[in-house]
Amino acid sequence: MKKTTIIGLFCIALLNVAAIFQSFNFVSPADFKQWLEADKAMIIVDIQEKDAFSRQHFPGSIETNAFPVKSEAQKKRIDQAVAQFKKTGEDVVVICPRGGGGAKRCYDYLKSQGVPEGKLYILKGGIDNWPHREMLLSR
Repeated sequence: MKKTTIIGLFCIALLNVAAIFQSFNFVSPADFKQWLEADKAMIIVDIQEKDAFSRQHFPGSIETNAFPVKSEAQKKRIDQAVAQFKKTGEDVVVICPRGGGGAKRCYDYLKSQGVPEGKLYILKGGIDNWPHREMLLSR
């Protein structure tokens, strides 16, 4: 019994270490601002909830309302961005409220759907921490 408990704890520890070392590509607000100003071809996947998207979003964003990207139904809302990527092959930038868990789950989902990691980015700090409010649209 003691040996089984130790092996179980060891397995849990290994899973936690793997999660710590999982990496994501982040784009800084300064670099993203340059991309926007240069009209860089990219797919902007906005996962904010509907009300938040109405208050603030980037021009050309795909509204998915997929936050927090936990259920299969929420993940399916991202499929329109997957389809666009398959047509264009452009870089994909995930926009979420704070650039945390929801963005990482979206990133992982996009990756699982065939978007290469070298083409995936998360806006660091999310839209709530975007310093250039004048660049945002609202409805």
